[in-house]
Amino acid sequence: MQTVADEDNPSIILISRNNEGRELAPRLAFRLGVGLAQDCLEVSADAATGRLLANRPVYGGSAIAVVSCTHTPQIAALRPKTYEPLDADAGRSGQVVAFPVDIDASAAKTRVINVVKEEAAGIKLEDARIVVSGGRGLGGPEPFSQLEELAGLLGGAVGASRAAVDSGWVPANYQVGLTGKTITPDLYITVAISGASQHMAGCSGSKAIVAINKDADANIFKEARYGVVGDWEKVIPALTETVRELTQS
Repeated sequence: MQTVADEDNPSIILISRNNEGRELAPRLAFRLGVGLAQDCLEVSADAATGRLLANRPVYGGSAIAVVSCTHTPQIAALRPKTYEPLDADAGRSGQVVAFPVDIDASAAKTRVINVVKEEAAGIKLEDARIVVSGGRGLGGPEPFSQLEELAGLLGGAVGASRAAVDSGWVPANYQVGLTGKTITPDLYITVAISGASQHMAGCSGSKAIVAINKDADANIFKEARYGVVGDWEKVIPALTETVRELTQS
C-alpha cells in the first residue's frame, strides 16, 4: 500500500475499518507521515477547499465530530455498512489496475501460529440487518433464549452489552460496544440495556433503535427512535407473539 501511494500519489485513500483495516490504516498513515480519520460514519468534500471531511463518533459515541486531514494523502477508515451499495448499472465502468507485489519474507514481523474457527450459527452479528441485544437488566443467561426466539422470527441476530458478557451469560462474540463489535443494522432492539457510552459507541450507526427498559430515565432513550418503558418480562413475550402472528399470516 505504501508503494502504491508513493507511485500514484493519490489525494484520498479510503479503507474499510474491518479486522484487517483497523491495523492497516494506522500503519499506512504512519509510513506516509500523515494523519488518519479513524472509525468514520460518513465522508464528504469541503465545497470551499475540496478537502476530505469525515464524521466520526467521539466521547464514546455521545457526539459526532467533523474532522479533516491537513496533509496528503488524506486517509479515512470507514465503518463497514455505513453506505448502502449502489444499484447495478451496466453503463458505469471503472479501471482496475493490477499492482504486482514482491515482498521479501524476511520483512514479516509476525506469523500466524494457529487459527481457531469460532463456531457460530445463523447470521453474523456484524452482518445482520436486525439485531436484538440484552443487558444486565435481564438478570441472567436464561432470558437470552427469548431474545433468540424474537431475533429468529425477525431474521436477525442476538447481541449483548459488556455487562452481560462479563457476567458470563453469553459468549464474548455477542458483545456490542467500544470493546466489542461495531454494528450498523437497520433495526436495533435493546432489552434491559442502560445505554452507557461504551455500548453506544458500537451501535451509533444503527438506522433505528428501539429501547425496552423499565427505567424511564435510562440513557438509551436519548438515543432511541422508539422507546418502551416497562418490564421486559411482559414486553418481550407480547412483542414476540405479535411478530409471530404477522410473519405467519
